[in-house]
Amino acid sequence: MSVLHKSAYQYRLHLTKGQQRLLEKQLEECRWVYNQTLAARRDAWEQHQKTLGLYDTQAMLPDWKAVRKSLKRVHSQVLQNVQVRVDLAFKAFFRRLKAGERDAGYPRFKGGGRYDSMTYPQYGNGARLEGNKLILSKIGQVALNLHRPVEGRIKTVTLRRSSTGKWFVTFAVEKACEQPSDVPEAAVGVDVGLEKFATLSTGEKVANPRFFRGDEGDLARAQRRLSEQAKGTPERAKRRKVVARIHERIANRRKNFAHQISRKLVKRFGVIVFEDLSITRMLKKHCLAKSIADAAWGQLATYTRYKAEEAGRRYIEIDPRGTSQHCSRCGAVVKKSLSIRVHQCPHCGLEIDRDLNAAYNILRLGLQSQGLRLQEAPSLSAGE
Repeated sequence: MSVLHKSAYQYRLHLTKGQQRLLEKQLEECRWVYNQTLAARRDAWEQHQKTLGLYDTQAMLPDWKAVRKSLKRVHSQVLQNVQVRVDLAFKAFFRRLKAGERDAGYPRFKGGGRYDSMTYPQYGNGARLEGNKLILSKIGQVALNLHRPVEGRIKTVTLRRSSTGKWFVTFAVEKACEQPSDVPEAAVGVDVGLEKFATLSTGEKVANPRFFRGDEGDLARAQRRLSEQAKGTPERAKRRKVVARIHERIANRRKNFAHQISRKLVKRFGVIVFEDLSITRMLKKHCLAKSIADAAWGQLATYTRYKAEEAGRRYIEIDPRGTSQHCSRCGAVVKKSLSIRVHQCPHCGLEIDRDLNAAYNILRLGLQSQGLRLQEAPSLSAGE
């Protein structure tokens, strides 16, 4: 039996200087439409208490094109997608307001050079792939590093400029994945942390690579040199790119690490259980925010989730409350602060690593939530 899955393929683009200039101009036109759409919706409410929707703003596009001729350099559906982004930004804003968040974050205008991507919402209409070339409307043939074939039906095409000036294309696809018959029976619970990046219920531990901490010195030096240059000068632009390259290097290492760990988990286990962590809320703890952001637990969970879906594995998330405080053998509550790294239960005498105890609890809760029985996993009765 096959199941339809959504996936994405990203490739590096190799542009000529002329193509890069054309795409830069198109991004600026998209930025103008974004700001104009945002201003139209804001003014309609402030001046007339009228709410403009997506179709109201898209009806304005022909008039804008008549006045601003440069908009015709951009494919029409790309401009329409820009307005879809504004609409999504407002919907997210109203959703946060309804949830009672203090800082709901009203949609902001984009400054010069701050609009970095554009999307062709229908494959074949403005963008299509021919061999190892990407054919773009109003641009022509663009070379790309097609390091692996695109599998599935391409739905959308997105071009993105990185902070270091590199260009990438992302194909969002739908593909039918055959459910494998050789899914491992083993199940695993994964506890993520700062001292160890991850602790598995098998007893294995994954060291925290601390990519940001490792390059923090280089980044600080580059940022100091950037601050020494006057704003608007070519030298400051060069220094800014150096800072961006360091951030990009850290992000690439972190991304590669998360891909490797998630792939190993999916290959070995048929059931994988994670905690459903609220990373945004946890980042508000300023003393730990930098270390939590550097660990990128959410990235690992996201990669594991979609890899598990494609491979026919079962991915489960459970409420994290109490996983560190409950005894995995007898279930008693054993209160302990973050500084206490060993779980010692006064009721049943269990003494094991704190994170391993949590991993056992995560696995047990995940299986219980699905009505599953423990198979090839550590014995919860032994707890060690």
